[in-house]
Amino acid sequence: MGSFSIWHWLVVLLVVLLLFGGGKISGLMGDLAKGIKSFKQNMKEDDDKDASMAAEAPPAPPAGNLSAPAQARAASTEPRTSTSSHPAA
Repeated sequence: MGSFSIWHWLVVLLVVLLLFGGGKISGLMGDLAKGIKSFKQNMKEDDDKDASMAAEAPPAPPAGNLSAPAQARAASTEPRTSTSSHPAA
């Protein structure tokens, strides 16, 4: 009662064939196969392209970050000013 018998599936198949015809279904399946092939080919090309770009370009330093030696040099060259409100004794 919970599952379909072979007769149910044959009736569904017959209705689908009557609605769409054999030629349309085979054409749709062929188009689906071409789409899958095209998708796989483009994915492979993208992977090859990414690999070649990674091999050509050197790694870029992170933007906006100073390295520790550069920060130390920048701190040592800045003039020191007193910001405290209490006078030195």
